Amino acid sequence: MPVYRDKATSCFIFEFDRQINGQRVRARKRLPKTWNHAQADSFDRQESARLYAIATGVQRPEFTIEDAVKKYILERCAELKAGKNAAHELAQMFWAYQGRPMAALADVCKAYSIKERERLAPATIKNRIRYLTAACRYGWKHHGMADADPAAAVIVPTVKNERQTYIDREQMIKLARACTHLPTRAAIKIAFYSGMRTGEILRAVRADGFFVLADTKNGSPRLVPIHPKLNTCLKYPLPTRYILGYHFREARKAVDMEWLHFHDLRHSAASAMINSAVDLYTVGAVLGHKSAASTKRYAHLATASLKVALMKIGKKAA
Repeated sequence: MPVYRDKATSCFIFEFDRQINGQRVRARKRLPKTWNHAQADSFDRQESARLYAIATGVQRPEFTIEDAVKKYILERCAELKAGKNAAHELAQMFWAYQGRPMAALADVCKAYSIKERERLAPATIKNRIRYLTAACRYGWKHHGMADADPAAAVIVPTVKNERQTYIDREQMIKLARACTHLPTRAAIKIAFYSGMRTGEILRAVRADGFFVLADTKNGSPRLVPIHPKLNTCLKYPLPTRYILGYHFREARKAVDMEWLHFHDLRHSAASAMINSAVDLYTVGAVLGHKSAASTKRYAHLATASLKVALMKIGKKAA
């Protein structure tokens, strides 16, 4: 009999072991402890019929979210720059999707958001849900694990964590002068005059008047022209991220700018360009933004350029 009671756990166990069309089909599942014999028998009939239908081609197999995640980690994460982090984040929410079918993805994500919203930041929840939907879409597109996009009905939390913190050139010079560690002082100036991210500054190769970035956050190589004001900075070997962070914090404390993050220097570079009437498209290109949406955070700074553009309406061409 495929259903029996396990004496050790007092649970009914469903077992299926058949030869169907020349292939052996096996399945085993521990049933809920609260189930009685009638419920176990009912499950036996339904599950056995389902397994027969799948084995004979009458019904397609029902894949789980777990199946998709395993394929995604094995095949796709190895190709991604942040693949290890994606696998780690998916493991952190394993309890939420364990054993759940692909069709339940939207419900899984909703339940996860509700349960974790007091413990985790909205950005963390959003990122994990994005990884999970990416895994399920991968299973759908590459392995036929669903009939339609399983993530179509998924809703992710709204995140508003964009910093709107900028300093001008005068403040940057004040900060740099307060930094007694010359390599970190050089990094501060490079950040302001290039708009590069911290990691990009530390690994950029200097050649023919450019900072050469073979690998960036968005996966595309980039050339950043070296500003003339950085010539004296180039003689210093740049510090490690840890040393940079330590001396940057000491410098900002010395000038009462403890609210400033090193990454804010990148935003400040964008602000300085926009205030000099550089258009948003060019600013985005300098910063290495892959999409215009990333540059929109600076749109409110371009009011002067917008005013000039509007004043041209109705004017006769010269």
